[in-house]
Amino acid sequence: MTLSPVSPDEIRARFARAMSGMYRAEVPAYGTLTELVEAVNAETLSADPAEKARLDALGEYERISEERHGAIRLGTADELATMRRLFAVMGMVPVGYYDLSVAGVPVHSTAFRPVDPAALAKNPFRVFTSLLRLDLIADAALRAEAEAVLAARQIFTRGCLALIARAEAEGGLGEADAAAFVAEALETFRWHAEANVTAGLYRRLHDAHRLVADVVSFKGPHINHLTPRTLDIDTVQARMPAEGIAPKAVIEGPPARKVPILLRQTSFKALEEAVDFRSDGTNAPGSHTARFGEIEQRGLALTPKGQALYDRLLAETRATVTPKPDGSNAAEYVAALEAAFAEFPDDAEALRTGGYGYFRYSPTEKAADGADLTASAADLVAAGYLRADPIVYEDFLPVSAAGIFQSNLGDEAGQGFAATPNRARFEADLGAPVTDLHQLYAEAEAASLARARADLARAAA
Repeated sequence: MTLSPVSPDEIRARFARAMSGMYRAEVPAYGTLTELVEAVNAETLSADPAEKARLDALGEYERISEERHGAIRLGTADELATMRRLFAVMGMVPVGYYDLSVAGVPVHSTAFRPVDPAALAKNPFRVFTSLLRLDLIADAALRAEAEAVLAARQIFTRGCLALIARAEAEGGLGEADAAAFVAEALETFRWHAEANVTAGLYRRLHDAHRLVADVVSFKGPHINHLTPRTLDIDTVQARMPAEGIAPKAVIEGPPARKVPILLRQTSFKALEEAVDFRSDGTNAPGSHTARFGEIEQRGLALTPKGQALYDRLLAETRATVTPKPDGSNAAEYVAALEAAFAEFPDDAEALRTGGYGYFRYSPTEKAADGADLTASAADLVAAGYLRADPIVYEDFLPVSAAGIFQSNLGDEAGQGFAATPNRARFEADLGAPVTDLHQLYAEAEAASLARARADLARAAA
């Protein structure tokens, strides 16, 4: 056992800060976006002291400024399995299975994140991690070439692999090793302008799908975006142009609501970056478009009942109007989305009593002497003994993720694929099952209710 190991939460916090610093240096517009988000968050809380007090009481106020998620795209099963081990050093496990082929993107994904509420409160950093589905590419010869390129690369440094193995063998990392691990792991996510392929092969991969070219053509899975959390995504979206940042036309996810649900996301257009291709007799210098800046607003985690309603309303909207990558029908899409979601309850009590969302229970300041502790949670809330606060959705939405991908892959990137989910194959490649996100939220709700009942019992004794 390592003497005085650094906690996984602390290693995760250090890594998230290091990643943010690196990406800010690589993509200066990300720094501008982060500063805008911080300003809007401060204004939002200044205008709503009650919300600030609520977040503070729940231990969620401090984490907002630390909130980040990243996204990477991997090429092989070995890369995915090793990435699982790397994130485990930071207390992050795979949660959820996402099939993005449903929205025309040849990957399937999971989110590595902490799952314990205390760990989330300390640092909620999460990384949406996608694995390329070369089986969805029709050209067998191109598939073989791509597989050969991916098989020849090593995306992890020797030092990183050694430190992962040490953490596994010794149950953690000491101070010096933790610092070295953060530095070594960061190299996997760094941008490299030197391509692994010729310009000719890049074009063929690009024609199959731009995301295929992004995954196969480079030395590693450069972080393609980092995402700060905002409390008012509509205001940030409106202010982005004044900061010299062009936002995508449509905010992905549900429409604006009084009670936010799930996840809303927007981004600025991906950068066109200089790339040096391997020479094949053509001009080696070229460019690649992949990395961008994203923001998110997180709301209530929905139960299976709520998620089913969300999925149906979104599907009905998109059957009527599918948002175009160039934003030319943005207003029409937003109007259709708002009309469809009028069916979705937009009141916290209605969402809770209707079983649409997960809530965290805690005692109020009301004296518990007369409380019937055998009563239901609903009755205890109605009687004023318990309060119920929305549990924040910590995960992702496949259609929204695909919408962000597509809008940043180019307006003409309309290649489509049949929906072909394959969770069993993904878990086999991962080397572990993914955690069921609904189970996590249900357990968090149940645990909070049990603690709240115990607190009431002690107060009444």
